[in-house]
Amino acid sequence: MNTLNKSKILKNISNERLKLSLFERIDSTNEECKRIVLEKDIHVIIANEQSHGRGRVGRNWSSPNSGNIYMSIACKGLFDKAPLSLIAGIICQRSIEELIGPGLIGLKWPNDIIYSQKKIGGILVEKEIMGKDVLNIIGIGLNLNLPNKESWWGDLSSYNLELRRNELINKIIIKLINFIDNDIDQWIKEWENLCIHMNSEINIKQNNEVIDSGIFTGINEDGSVKIISNDGNIKKYEFGEISIDGVY
Repeated sequence: MNTLNKSKILKNISNERLKLSLFERIDSTNEECKRIVLEKDIHVIIANEQSHGRGRVGRNWSSPNSGNIYMSIACKGLFDKAPLSLIAGIICQRSIEELIGPGLIGLKWPNDIIYSQKKIGGILVEKEIMGKDVLNIIGIGLNLNLPNKESWWGDLSSYNLELRRNELINKIIIKLINFIDNDIDQWIKEWENLCIHMNSEINIKQNNEVIDSGIFTGINEDGSVKIISNDGNIKKYEFGEISIDGVY
């Protein structure tokens, strides 16, 4: 098993800007970000295992065994040009495909990373108000090798990425720093090109109930969904989830 290695994770990254904390086991990397005092521009928390990993809407994120990626990135700033959850999805997609090849990883709104019609990863972004500052916490979970999983979960075990975990984490961090410094040009177009349900019939769900159905036509600058509803109206949804026939 490839253990977490600070020097490999921080390769070509300035120690002046970023602090890295590694844990064998922790309750939640996102919760640890809320407990720390931010001493540098960015603080990255990574654990081999989480006892109380969380997904969106308070759901559990299964984090039972080492070899996968359970990480959170804390940084201050407004980031009002693009939603961090969608940007983090793009960053993870780019990073994974640099190691396994192009055209294999897709995105599902709002925060799912997809391989072979299965969910292999998710993003959980939380924001804490700190006076005039905003603390952004970007939680990333990626299944590199998950032997026991639910039917809708997938992993990347066929690529042995658990042996390149430090390299993958390094790529994700470097790309995130580049986004913080420079933004991502034409991110909407890129996200839509990676979306697995563009121009497809989808259901919009809130609290596990279908509230609308229609054709998914893309996203807005704030990350919200654009659909042509089955009643013929063009609608926007900022919150909720999407379900698609044939995808977990």
